[in-house]
Amino acid sequence: MSITDILAPWATVNDALGLAAPIRDEAHYAELLAFVEECFDRFGDNEIHPVFGLVSLVADRIREYEDRVHPWPDSVTPGSLLAYLMEEHGLKQSDLPEVGAQSVVSEILSGKRSPNLRQVKALAKRFHVPMEALAG
Repeated sequence: MSITDILAPWATVNDALGLAAPIRDEAHYAELLAFVEECFDRFGDNEIHPVFGLVSLVADRIREYEDRVHPWPDSVTPGSLLAYLMEEHGLKQSDLPEVGAQSVVSEILSGKRSPNLRQVKALAKRFHVPMEALAG
């Protein structure tokens, strides 16, 4: 394989997704988020599918943009972030079986309890947020 073999397909991907440069604006950001969501909708979480190499590159661009334009505030606690995510997705405490019983969700929301590693992983995956934001 030569560089020539790679340039044409890369040009097509770059024209479609604009990956050669940082995300330009909110519209470009929304396009890349939609692309990632469509990949997960079409291919599930089959991480060995070739498209997920591209998804990884797109996710890096998204992360760079979010860090630059939408940084996580320092005052966000795991409970307040979870409450926000639940509100944004129209969820009730009972809609989070990956966290545990409703009483466990309530304790996390009130700050009486921190989510454990299993819960953090599950919530980060469900809501597509960094694990660090939920770990406290």
